Amino acid sequence: MYRYDEFDARLVKERADQFRRQVARRLSGELTEDQFKPLRLMNGLYLQLHAYMLRINVPYGALSSRQMRGLADIARKYDRGYGHFTTRQNIQFNWIQLEQVPDLLADLAAIEMHGIQSSGNCIRNTTSDQYAGVAADELEDPRVYCEIIRQWSTLHPEFSYLPRKFKIAVTGSPNDRAAVAVHDIGLRMHRNADGQPGFEVLVGGGQGRTPHIAKSIRDWLPPEDLLSYLEAILRVYNQDGRRDNIYKARIKILVHQIGADEFRRLVDEEWEQIRDSELHLPQDEVDRIHAYFAPPAYDELEDDQATLDQQAGQDPAFAAWLKANIAQHKIPGYAIVNISLKSLEAPPGDMTDTQMEAIADLADEYSFGELRVNHRQNLVLADVRKDRLHALWQELQKVGLATANIGHVSDIIACPGLDYCALANARSIPVAQAINERFTDLDRLHDIGAVSINISGCMNACGHHHVGNIGILGVDKKGKEFYQFTLGGSSGTDAALGDRTGRALPADQTVDAVETILNTYLEQRASDETFLDTYRRVGMEPFQEALYGSA
Repeated sequence: MYRYDEFDARLVKERADQFRRQVARRLSGELTEDQFKPLRLMNGLYLQLHAYMLRINVPYGALSSRQMRGLADIARKYDRGYGHFTTRQNIQFNWIQLEQVPDLLADLAAIEMHGIQSSGNCIRNTTSDQYAGVAADELEDPRVYCEIIRQWSTLHPEFSYLPRKFKIAVTGSPNDRAAVAVHDIGLRMHRNADGQPGFEVLVGGGQGRTPHIAKSIRDWLPPEDLLSYLEAILRVYNQDGRRDNIYKARIKILVHQIGADEFRRLVDEEWEQIRDSELHLPQDEVDRIHAYFAPPAYDELEDDQATLDQQAGQDPAFAAWLKANIAQHKIPGYAIVNISLKSLEAPPGDMTDTQMEAIADLADEYSFGELRVNHRQNLVLADVRKDRLHALWQELQKVGLATANIGHVSDIIACPGLDYCALANARSIPVAQAINERFTDLDRLHDIGAVSINISGCMNACGHHHVGNIGILGVDKKGKEFYQFTLGGSSGTDAALGDRTGRALPADQTVDAVETILNTYLEQRASDETFLDTYRRVGMEPFQEALYGSA
C-alpha cells in the first residue's frame, strides 16, 4: 500500500505545527470561535453537541496494521476508548478536547495520517471499492488512480474554496461496490471496443435534501486524460456553481438545472484548453504509483474447497459466517474476509481500542498487515488463505467481530444522529440497535437474504437513507422523533433513489414497521428474489397497505 513520500511527510508535519499555533490563539482568546471555525474545519475538526469531533482521512479505505494500532492509541489517549468508521471510509473520534488536538495531529502524522480536507468546501477523501486489487471481477486496481487523484487534489489552490464540499469515488469493477452514482464525480473503469481500459465519467450525484443519481457525461475517458478532465469539471463547477444558497450549491444542482448535455459541453470546452497541458498523465507516473500497490507474496495454493466445506458442515455458526462474510478472491486458495462492525454490543461502525489492536494483530497474522474500510462502515481483510479461515473466525469470535450479517438486515448504515450531531432531528443509533436486537436469529436473517437498511438522523443523509433498500429518515414533529420510510433504493450498479412509503411513524413503531416491510416482502417474493427484486416487480402498493392499511 502507499507510503508517504517526503512531500507528504513535510506537508502533514507543517500543517500540524501550524494548527498548534492556531489552537493556542483560540484558547488564549485571540481568535473567536467564528474566526477559528474555518481553520479547524481545514483540519477535520467539528464542534458537535457535546464535544469536538475529529474526522481522519483513510484514503480509499486502506489502512496498515501500524496505522490501526496508532488509531487505537488515539482512542485511548484522546477519546473514550473507541472510534467510529464512516460511510466515507474514514474514522471519527467524537469526544476530543481542543487543547489536546495539536498533540493528536502530531501522533497522526507519525503514522502517516491526517484530517486535512476531511471537511470544508473542498475535494474530500476519494473513496473506492474495498476489494480493490483482489476482486475476482476487477479490470484494474482503482487505488492507483485514487492515489493520483489524492495527490492532485490535496491543497489544490484553485479548488480549496469550492461552492460546496466535493466527493469523488472510483471503481475498477463492473459490479459497483463504491457507490459511484451518488457522488459529485463517479468513475467507472471499463474497456472500450478495442479492449483498452478507461473511465465512464458520471457527474452530479448526491444525497441530502435534493438527492440525485449522477448523469454520465463521457462514455470512455483514457486514463492519461483523467486529471485534465477532472480539472475541467471542477473549473466549470467552481465558476458556475451557486454560492448564494448553501442548499443549492452542490454540483448536482448545477447539472440538474442546466442539463447533462449543456454541462458536458461546458466541460469539453474547458477541457480542450488544458487537455495537452502538464495535467496530461504520463504512463511512467501511473507505473510509479502502481508499484506502491504491488501484490503481496502469495503462496501457490490448491483451492481446497473440500476441507472448508467439511469444517462448515461440522459447525453451523462457521458455515453462516462463511456464507455471509466471505467474498471471492482472484488468487486461488485465498478469500476476502468482511468483518462486521454491526454487533449488538456497539453502535454501527464503532470499534473499541482493544478491538482495533486485536484486528491489527490479526491483519499481521492473516492478511499481510493490511486492512480496508468500506462505505457500509465495516472492515475487510483482503488476503486470507482459505485454509486459515476457520482459525481466523475463532480469533474474531474472541473479540466480538465475528457477526455473520454482511449484506443482511442487521448490517445497518447509521449516522451518529442526535446522540452527537448538532444538525440532526432524531436519533439513528438507538433505532439501528433496536432493529439489530429484533433480528438476531441467523436462520431468519439468512432466509430474508440480501437487504440494505440505511438510517439518517436528518435530511443531510449522512446515513445514505435515500439509497437503502429500506431507507429510514428521522424527522422532528413538534419536538417528537418520527421516522419516514423509503423503499427500493440502491447504491450499486443499478443505483436508484428510494420511494417514500407515506406518512412518518413515531419512534416506538419504527422497528415494527421494518418487520412489517420484511414480512410483506417474504409474502410477495418469487423464488430466489432479493428484497430489491421483489420491490421492483410488485411496486409500493402491498407495502403501503401493510404499513398503513387500505385507503
